Amino acid sequence: SYFGDKSSCVENTNTLNLTSCSSVRGMNSTCIGKTPLSSGRSGCRSHTPLMGYSVTSSSAVSAHTVASIIVAVVEGRGLARGEVGMAGIDLKNPEMILSQFADNTTYAKAITKLKILTPLEIIMSNTACDTGNTTKLFNLITEHFKNVAFTTVQRKYFNETKGMEYIEQLCASEFSTVFMEVQSKYYCLAAAAALLKYVEFTQNVVYAPKSLKVRFQGSEKTAMIDSSSAQNLELVINNRDSRNGHTLLGVLNYTKTPGGSRRLRSNILEPLVDAETINTRLDCVQELLQDEELFFGLQAVISKFLDTEQLLSVLVQIPKQDTVKTAESKITNLIYLKHTLELVEPLKAALRSCNTKLLKAYYNSLEDTRFEIILEKITAVINDDTRYAKGCLSMRTQKCYAVKPNISEFLDIARRTYTEIVDDIAGMITQLAEKYSLPMKTSFSSARGFFIQMNADCSTLPNGQLPSEFTKITKMKNTYSFTSADLIKMNERCQESLREIYHMTYLIVCKLLNEIYEHIHCLYKLSDIVSMLDMLLSFAHACTLSDYVRPEFTDTLAIKQGWHPILEKIAMERPVSNNTYLTEGNNFVIITGPNMSGKSTYLKQIALCQIMAQIGSYVPAEYCSFRIAEQIFTRIGMDDDIETNASTFMKEMKEITYIIQNANDKSLIIIDELGRGTSAEEGIGICYAACEYLLNLKAFTLFATHFLELCHIDALYPNVENYHFEVQHVRSSAGNKEKISYTYTLSKGYTEEKNYGLKAAEVSSLPSSIILDAKEITNHIAKQILHRQKSTPEMMKQRAAYQLAMRLVQTARNSRLDPDSLRVYLKALKEKYEASCPTPGKNDEQ
Repeated sequence: SYFGDKSSCVENTNTLNLTSCSSVRGMNSTCIGKTPLSSGRSGCRSHTPLMGYSVTSSSAVSAHTVASIIVAVVEGRGLARGEVGMAGIDLKNPEMILSQFADNTTYAKAITKLKILTPLEIIMSNTACDTGNTTKLFNLITEHFKNVAFTTVQRKYFNETKGMEYIEQLCASEFSTVFMEVQSKYYCLAAAAALLKYVEFTQNVVYAPKSLKVRFQGSEKTAMIDSSSAQNLELVINNRDSRNGHTLLGVLNYTKTPGGSRRLRSNILEPLVDAETINTRLDCVQELLQDEELFFGLQAVISKFLDTEQLLSVLVQIPKQDTVKTAESKITNLIYLKHTLELVEPLKAALRSCNTKLLKAYYNSLEDTRFEIILEKITAVINDDTRYAKGCLSMRTQKCYAVKPNISEFLDIARRTYTEIVDDIAGMITQLAEKYSLPMKTSFSSARGFFIQMNADCSTLPNGQLPSEFTKITKMKNTYSFTSADLIKMNERCQESLREIYHMTYLIVCKLLNEIYEHIHCLYKLSDIVSMLDMLLSFAHACTLSDYVRPEFTDTLAIKQGWHPILEKIAMERPVSNNTYLTEGNNFVIITGPNMSGKSTYLKQIALCQIMAQIGSYVPAEYCSFRIAEQIFTRIGMDDDIETNASTFMKEMKEITYIIQNANDKSLIIIDELGRGTSAEEGIGICYAACEYLLNLKAFTLFATHFLELCHIDALYPNVENYHFEVQHVRSSAGNKEKISYTYTLSKGYTEEKNYGLKAAEVSSLPSSIILDAKEITNHIAKQILHRQKSTPEMMKQRAAYQLAMRLVQTARNSRLDPDSLRVYLKALKEKYEASCPTPGKNDEQ
């Protein structure tokens, strides 16, 4: 039954009523086990089993990897509604991630978590989508993931007891601490049970006992960046062109392995919140930058690694059915395993002289004797010169002769037969070349097998055509590719011989794998080390291309001469740099300035720098310190926001509502334009109310606006600072027209460009009488507003006292000044306070 088996990967589909798609999207038909329902389509899509693949080389790494994660989602019912459990497994990586959290009515955490996972398929309980009674979570998931396959599974498979049994059976001993973490997390255990049963059923594989890496991922260990903010900031996908590398991932991604690229992407979307862990990474980056030998030595070794995680996944999956494809896959991946283990010693040698704590820990981990044990067992059976090779024919040869001679007499005979056939093919093509006096040569492709190739101009051929015995002729420029009836028969004999070789080699490989399974868990450690080193090397590489600096972590957000990292990559030169300063006492900054003056770019720049710091990267600035942000929210105005329409206004309201509902004292909030989709009066009112709410938090907030009336809120709240982007007025050479020149420089205070709408009107063709009337009305309204918002001396004194107190607190917490310098600084603070307080008798002037 092994040879030529073309049966479906899913057997006896009617014996297990696993899935039921009848209630999804109003479908009346039922899909039992065979196919998941693709969201938004009228039919069912059949699975492509992923169990017969091989790992890819580092040359195949791309920013856009193919989705391979299946996620099960379940929500509590009744009083437990809002408690969400998730389990996700990557078909190319033997790791199961469990999550459970209490979500609010927007299900922001659930949607964000799914966006980060980028699933191939989502499965939920059929009770979540009963016709006429679908849950809000189900509706939101199908709305946000329209292009993801969606399948419903009977509720009985979401069984927490069975989930715990699966984990105890499959979890590798190195990760057994997860038992304590999840024993009371009933919903993620239920999701795990349904997920593992579903994967076993659809992929037709089971995982070897004690082979999976299982971890519980709590939301408190990483910062939350919602999917809208990730899109606004262009963290991993460019908004104009998804294939474009002008993203934060594109700026930092100099990784050499698929695992390193995946780790970088997940870190950007979920930055760390533990300062100690971040500083440990930064120590490594600093050492890599200071020690060129270490940097280039590690980079040379890391670049030779294949996709270790995918390799592991193939090795621990046990197919329920033996086919030629699974046999070939196992043999290929055993060769890749040998190649990977042979890199352990060079990696240790590169790390031997390192000094930082994390790199030393990695060196010690690589001294695990299990690496040697596995390699010894492999080399006892596999030829020493068998290794990963590029090119399908080269790799085919490696697989055929992988096993040492004299281990299996029948295998040796089959290989001799195969060699004779290949020699006969080469000899036959040589004879044909001589017969027709044409420059024919033997070529090979995985699709066609052996075929004939020839470089020749058609004018040199008899009658401009190839002889009639040649078939399947294709031509590319002057290169002909073709075959013959005899060559096709020889290829069939070759394939037959090859199947025999693969079958016998597969039996030997399976026996070998059974011997090394108990030691294979050290590869999880190796995979983690390789991907982390690759990411840290990528950070160091990015630093060498620009003058980034190491960030510090305090209770202050202070950036000296920072610039936008993505804009630098686009422009190929450093953009205009600006300062940023927020503290607990000055935690709310209002930014004004004309359109195109640089407000949006500046706001995005701050969020990007914050994320770079929290993943352990250096930052584009001359100096920077950050307060750890637990959440990063952005509301960025798009070009079409200028249009006043209901849909734009509703989008604004949804985004600001989400921020208000989820922000806390440790958030970084970026709001670029609010209230533009309605009347000016309503817009100002909404902005003012939103600002007052956010001012009650200790979150760091930057708020860009065109409503200059908002700037006067600093008279009521001393923790508000006003900044603006400067512009210059330049007269044309004729001297009759004035235009605005943008400096992109941030300065304190609010913009003096109060009437840039009127200035735009002046250079247009509007009649001068209308422009004069508009100026007069504007001045009259401005005087009224200014009179109402005038600061009293008492208010100014309170503000000065508040600012002084905050500066003193900051100094006490963070100062590194020596006593003499501290004395000078404190004296300057006192003078500044006295200068800020209004002098008695000058009330009118104030």
